[in-house]
Amino acid sequence: MTPFQFRTVPHIVFEPGAAARLARAAAPALRGARRILLVTDAGVIGAGLLDAALEGLEADGLDVMVYDRVVADPPESVVMEAAAAGRAFGAQAVIGYGGGSPMDTAKVVALLLAGSQTLADMYGMDRATGPRLPLVLVPTTAGTGSEVTSVAVITTGETSKRGIAAPALYADMALLDPDLTLGLPRHITAATGIDAMVHAIEAYTGRRFKNPVSDTLALEAMRLIQPNIVRACEDGSDREARGKMLLGAMLAGQAFSNSPVAGVHAMAYPLGGIFHVPHGLSNSVVLPPVLRFNAAVCEPLYAQIAAAMGLKASSSALIAEMERIADATGIERRLSQLGISHNDVPRMAEDVAANDRLLPNNPRPMGYDDIVRLYEEIL
Repeated sequence: MTPFQFRTVPHIVFEPGAAARLARAAAPALRGARRILLVTDAGVIGAGLLDAALEGLEADGLDVMVYDRVVADPPESVVMEAAAAGRAFGAQAVIGYGGGSPMDTAKVVALLLAGSQTLADMYGMDRATGPRLPLVLVPTTAGTGSEVTSVAVITTGETSKRGIAAPALYADMALLDPDLTLGLPRHITAATGIDAMVHAIEAYTGRRFKNPVSDTLALEAMRLIQPNIVRACEDGSDREARGKMLLGAMLAGQAFSNSPVAGVHAMAYPLGGIFHVPHGLSNSVVLPPVLRFNAAVCEPLYAQIAAAMGLKASSSALIAEMERIADATGIERRLSQLGISHNDVPRMAEDVAANDRLLPNNPRPMGYDDIVRLYEEIL
């Protein structure tokens, strides 16, 4: 058997209503810290998703500073501003509360507050070394899986994104409360849910680090998400569907944190970096052409994924099901729907072709001409 390693967060709590008891639930991970920097965004605040948690934290005697200026695809300036706020506050621990952007920001801020390493020195694989403040992550969407990954993606410069991937980014605890996802808008539910399915598919078909543990998690993630994503979109209050979506997204996160994502994510990044398309939606749009491109070498693996979802064991069945889900949830399918034209393709393709972190994971080599053709397929 091929040797492998598998890492994940050491403590996971999955419980409806757990956010209201955040201080007590997270106490083992906070390790006695009393001054907490809570990193979130304005959308979470505006939706009232933080109210009960914040009330509980303060009722238990914790001194909490809320930093709520995180934006989608967080730029370096936001990360540094959050770290400066936490440093001035004297933060002893960090809680990331929200979607992937607040959680990614919280991960990096926890490192910046505890050590002397600069942000510029953290980019890449295994370059972020720690130490790190105690870190608890609470997702409010079922998609990114960031609560259990060792990856943070930051926007650098005008449009480009860079990743930080290192064990030091694994949180001390992930706290999953399905109630936080009740009523999430249909479009966000669809995009983040398909994003989680992309994580599972790319983890299962990864060329370099695929392993038996990540495989098992990826297949179970697909089994949980596939029958529930349309349910959750059609009835935002369906607690059972929401819970299975959240659990599936977490399992997919554990899978791809160990068997990293590949061509779909590489092609999605320019959509977010250049055109500010939300990450989940970017992945959803570029998924079908990449699936078709990889099918030439992934037929057995795609067949296994399809069979795990109760479909005919074939790559065509998997591709058709992902397209059916996109149609049923109403997610955008074309680049033109996102304001992206034929003239933008060369610039995006150049960015993708230069992505030496993700493309080596793709099961089939992707060159510049391939990338151009795949983008043009969905114009």
